[in-house]
Amino acid sequence: MTHFLYLYSAIIKKQIIIFLFFRYSITTKILIRMPRKIFAVIVLLFTFTYFAYSQAPKYSNEFLSIGVGARALGMSNSNVAFVSDVTSGYWNTAGLAMVPSQFQAGLMHSEYFAGIAKYDYVALAVKIDEKSTGAFSFIRFGVDDIPNTTELIDAQGNIDYDRITTFSAADYAFIFSYARKSKIEGLRYGGNAKIIYRKVGSFANSWGFGLDFGVQYEMKKWYFGVMARDITSTFNAWKYNLNDNMKEVFTRTGNEIPESTLELTLPRLNIGAAKRFDMPKKFSALIAVDLDMTFDGKRNVLIRSNLLSIDPHGGLELGYNDIIFVRAGFGNIQKETDFEGKKKITFQPNIGVGIVIKKIVAIDYAFTDIGNASIALYSHVFSLKLNINRKKTVSVDNVEKPQ
Repeated sequence: MTHFLYLYSAIIKKQIIIFLFFRYSITTKILIRMPRKIFAVIVLLFTFTYFAYSQAPKYSNEFLSIGVGARALGMSNSNVAFVSDVTSGYWNTAGLAMVPSQFQAGLMHSEYFAGIAKYDYVALAVKIDEKSTGAFSFIRFGVDDIPNTTELIDAQGNIDYDRITTFSAADYAFIFSYARKSKIEGLRYGGNAKIIYRKVGSFANSWGFGLDFGVQYEMKKWYFGVMARDITSTFNAWKYNLNDNMKEVFTRTGNEIPESTLELTLPRLNIGAAKRFDMPKKFSALIAVDLDMTFDGKRNVLIRSNLLSIDPHGGLELGYNDIIFVRAGFGNIQKETDFEGKKKITFQPNIGVGIVIKKIVAIDYAFTDIGNASIALYSHVFSLKLNINRKKTVSVDNVEKPQ
C-alpha cells in the first residue's frame, strides 16, 4: 500500500488514541489532457480552500485514506488511472463507467493492530445504460469493546471493577457514485456524494458531507486519471454527550471538557498514469505510478513544502490470460530519524496475488509492508468481487423463456 500510518482518534481524551496513516496518488501527464476549464475550476477550488482553511487539521477523516480492494493495496494504491471495477467508487469514480457486468459487488475485510481495529467494505455497482453506471459503497473502521473506566471508582473512593463498561469508536462512510462515458473516445468522468458518520460510544458523534470528482482518459493502452477528493472541503459537525459524572472525572484528572466543534477535511488531489503491455503467450504487464497531493501544509513525504506535499508511489501487475495475477508496489516514502539521530529514507513494499474464475468471481490477496520495512504495521488483506448479468429472454408463444 502507499502510506501506512493509520490515524484514528476517539474523542475521549486519554481513553483511546490509535494512529493510522495511509495514502495515495498523482502524475502530471493527465493535467495536459484535461480540459482547461475543468483544470481551472479545480485549481481555484484548491487555492481558495487552502487560504480559507489553512488551520484545518491534517488528519481529519483519515480512515478514508486506508484504501479498499486487495488488488489496489497490493500495488500500493497505484490505480487511479486504470481502476475500472466497483472499487472505482472509492479510488476514481470515473472508472465505474467501465464496469463489465450489469451488477458488480465488492467485499473486503481486514484487521489491524492484532485484530484490535477492524476495517470493512461492501459496495454494489449497477449499470444504468451503456454509457452510465451508479454505485453505493459502505465503509466502517472501528475499535470495539473499549473499556470505559471513567466510573471505576465509586462514591466512597473504592475501586469497583464491576463498574467498567465497554463502548465502540467507529467511523462510517456512505458513498453514492455516478459515472458516465464522454462523447470523446476514451474519456470518462464521475462524482461522489459522501456522508460521514463518526461515533465514540454514547459520548460523542458527528455527521459530515463531502463531494469528490474523478476523470479518466485511455489512449493506446495508456491510462491517465485524476481524482479530486473533498473538493469543497468535507465538514464534520461534532456533538458531545457527557453526563455530570464524566465531566467531574475529566475535571479531576486534568482533562479538558470537549465542546461541540466543526472539523474540516481539506481537498486532496490524486493523479496517476499507467501503461499496459501485452506480451507473448498470453502474458501481460501493467505499470502504474501515482502521486498524492495534499494542501494542508508540510507532511513527512518525499516532496513537501508549506503550500503542498506530494507523495509518490508505484505498482506493477503481471498477468496470465487475464486469469492469474501477481502484484507488487512501493509507497509510504518517508524520512525517519533513528536512535542515533541520523536521518534515513524508508519505504513500504507490498505484494499481492489474484485469480479470476470464469470472469464471474475475482479473489484478491495483499500482504502489506513486507518485513516491517516501514513504521507501518503489516496486514493481510482479502477482497472479493462478483459479476452478475441478467439472463436475456425471448418470447415463445407469449411465454418468456431464458435464451
